[in-house]
Amino acid sequence: MFPLNARPGLALAVAGLLGGCVVGPDYAGPPVAAPRAETGAPFVRATSTRMVAVDPPARWWTSLRDPILSDLVEEALATNTNVQVASARLRQSRAVLGQHTADLAPSISANTVALNNQVPVRDFVGGGLGGLAGGAGGAIPKSMNFDLYNASFDATWEIDIFGGKQRAIEQAAAQGEAAEAAVADAQVQVAAEVAQAYVTLRGAQRRLALTLRAASLQREAVGLSQQRLAGGAASSLDVERLRTQFETTASQAPALQAQIDQSLNQIAVLVSREPGAVDALLKPARPVPVPPSTLAVGDPAGMLRRRPDIRRAERQVAAANAQIGQSVAKLFPRVNLIGNAGWVSPNIGSIGSLAASTYNLGPTLSWSILDFGRTLAQIRQSEAGTDEALAQYEQTVLQAMQDAETALSRYGNQRATVARLARASASAGKASILTDQRNTAGTISTIDVLDVERQRLQAEQSLAQAQAEYTNDYVALQKSLGLGWGLPDERVAMVRR
Repeated sequence: MFPLNARPGLALAVAGLLGGCVVGPDYAGPPVAAPRAETGAPFVRATSTRMVAVDPPARWWTSLRDPILSDLVEEALATNTNVQVASARLRQSRAVLGQHTADLAPSISANTVALNNQVPVRDFVGGGLGGLAGGAGGAIPKSMNFDLYNASFDATWEIDIFGGKQRAIEQAAAQGEAAEAAVADAQVQVAAEVAQAYVTLRGAQRRLALTLRAASLQREAVGLSQQRLAGGAASSLDVERLRTQFETTASQAPALQAQIDQSLNQIAVLVSREPGAVDALLKPARPVPVPPSTLAVGDPAGMLRRRPDIRRAERQVAAANAQIGQSVAKLFPRVNLIGNAGWVSPNIGSIGSLAASTYNLGPTLSWSILDFGRTLAQIRQSEAGTDEALAQYEQTVLQAMQDAETALSRYGNQRATVARLARASASAGKASILTDQRNTAGTISTIDVLDVERQRLQAEQSLAQAQAEYTNDYVALQKSLGLGWGLPDERVAMVRR
């Protein structure tokens, strides 16, 4: 550090002449990673006429028209621990930004000192005082006591000549915006997870009820077949065949019950409660929520602007770019403007008086000339970090496009599957009615009636499973479109504090 003895006016002039330069590359925005999508072209897989290119609603779960599901999603958005973790990180990043912003201002401190000093006399007068004291007939004192009081204000201001601190602020601001996008991304994930767990629960409950009904009918068929065997009208093979069907169907019930319990536990944890806390609310079976007949999907350009993970990746690119400027600034000297003003006096009563006042002001220059090799290595490291962030951004955009197009395809094809299974279930229902009529007329046996009813229940089970998958595909599509982070005003305020 080399002190520059200069008057205050000269120091301020030097600071003014040198200020205003910001080294490093200015951020020009992210690259175009999906040219076709960003020009407003429609989704490739949105081929159904029921998919319209209008902006979808943020609170998509309300379109399922299930008040219990809506309440659970809203509760999870307000209480889920993953959202709270992301919100805490957001507050941390904003505090870091405030710290870097404060670094632009001078640092001021106050000091007070009160000293009692004892100094040997010889340090002041040496042997000459001995002769004087002896001539006067007195003894020479061995030491001398006096007080010293000092009260001062010290100020240090690092002049951001080459913009290193400004780049630090840019980086912190970008990281704060990335943290804000992370909160939104956590909300998207949580809303989708709650909905999918809820739909899986309702689907498993429906399939369990159908399984138990089918097992009951098959048990009845086994009993009738045993009666026919005793009467010589059926064979042992018929009995064992029906018993196999019964045991196979009954074996599905424990797995479905385990899936129900798993979904109940998952939903409880997602709303930050203990497992079992939502059982009373959710154990009564309800139908699987049905997606709306017309689906708003928007366009890829809107999806790319909306998805929080893309915003987060883009802000990380901006933060990495600002890091280059911070590294480049280390190649240049640092200038600090230092100053001190206060009072020094052996008498405490003089503190504050003009006669005891003192001050100094001037710049200091520091330059790590021998560290250029290390600094250049840091610059190369920062540049490589920016290249990594750019590649990750492009990968995030392409992955988002893949997610959305795949979700659109799955949703459209599953809709067709549900339609076919609905027709099959309706046909099985008609067959059951016709079988009952023939049984009443005495043209077929009760076992035949039970077998047709079993087939009808199997068709209903397949339809119930397909309907749950269809609604879950709807949820996955909303997640891929980046929806679910629009919060009510009071929750936005909670997250932003």
